[in-house]
Amino acid sequence: MTRRIKSLQLRLTVELAALFFVASCLAVGGLIYSAAMTAGSLADRELGLRAEDLARYVSQDEQQKPRVELPPPLKQAYSEAAHQSLFAIRDKDGQLIEASTPEIGALTARWPQADTEPSYFRLSKFGPLERDYSGVSIRLDSAAGPLSVLVAEVSGGNQLVHSILREFVFDIAWYVPPFVALALLLATLSVRRSLLPLRAASAQASAIGPGSIALRLPEADVPTEALPLVVAVNHALDRLEQGFVIQRRFTANAAHELRTPLTIITARLDTLEGNGQLSALREEVARMNRLVEQLLCVARLDSLALDVSSPVDLHQLAEEVVGSIAHLALSACRTIALTGADYPVLVIGNPGAIADALRNLIENALAHTPPESEVVVEVGPEGTISVQDSGPGIPAEDRPHIFERFWRGKGVRTNGAGLGLAIVMEIVRAHGASITVTERVPRGARFDLRFGTA
Repeated sequence: MTRRIKSLQLRLTVELAALFFVASCLAVGGLIYSAAMTAGSLADRELGLRAEDLARYVSQDEQQKPRVELPPPLKQAYSEAAHQSLFAIRDKDGQLIEASTPEIGALTARWPQADTEPSYFRLSKFGPLERDYSGVSIRLDSAAGPLSVLVAEVSGGNQLVHSILREFVFDIAWYVPPFVALALLLATLSVRRSLLPLRAASAQASAIGPGSIALRLPEADVPTEALPLVVAVNHALDRLEQGFVIQRRFTANAAHELRTPLTIITARLDTLEGNGQLSALREEVARMNRLVEQLLCVARLDSLALDVSSPVDLHQLAEEVVGSIAHLALSACRTIALTGADYPVLVIGNPGAIADALRNLIENALAHTPPESEVVVEVGPEGTISVQDSGPGIPAEDRPHIFERFWRGKGVRTNGAGLGLAIVMEIVRAHGASITVTERVPRGARFDLRFGTA
């Protein structure tokens, strides 16, 4: 089974190479055939001119009989010693006037009278040297009246014909391969240039994701053959974007509608006195409140573009977040500490979003840190902020998945829904920042956020 070439550029290049090769072979063959025909025509024309030349040297003597008086050079050319060229001249009655050799004279004596139209012939193994001759027989007017003139030349002996063929085959034909190679190179560059819009569309398609569903494939300069596919993909993306918008609107509306009843339930529970079951109920409601807040945060990040151009003091922001969440740490028998730079550390970003990211990291650390342990928040002078816990750490195989929505590791028992770290990653991407996860010694995990400094 023949294996097809999957690359369109390579396939077009191979097909063009085959086309150029066949076309060049046909062109060279046609040119050689045309040159041979032209050379043959020149040879025939030369024989006709020789016949006319011989007719000019025929005149009448005193007895009114035709005679041939050839100049010495022409006589030498037709001498018996050369046997390169032959001729025979007959009068209007068919009587032989002159012949270069007795053999040609005897041969032509049996031939019919020539016509005004040239008649070409070949003589095989003729004469004492048994050569092949090509000749012409034609009727011409002369001073002695109408004549039948026959002129023959050794086949292949015409130096002009051979020189023309040699010059073409050995000189002109050598220009064909470089020309074909240049044409193929230009064709390859043209194919590559024609496919550039498709490469641009592919690069654009690779950038489309849940966070950039508004992007569309460029339709400008796309080849006509590929335009229907690009248009169909863009229409499919329009439908997907509409579906995403509906889903996000539903999530935001549902979370918003849940906030009010949950707030009422929380307020009423705070006014009641009861046993441990009531405390457990308060914890569940608090967890639901946190889940609703996270869902609203996710909906905002998905639907709105964050303004990340404001100056933010990481030290002040960390103080506020740590202060607001300290009571949660104490109620869970854990402690939280703020270390690092004790002076303003300015970065460019969105203060509310950065605070949400830091709050989610701290809540995640508190959830995995055992009781009587400490969570450390550290602000670095280079625009970094880190959160360190003393939990079991994160296995290496789980690290690529911890920022996925609703993902929870195997055997992990927490009350979270798996949205906290996903929110952190969305905020990091919106700021063009970076986040790294490392193992602490002897145990625990460390999350480092790095923002652009002001």
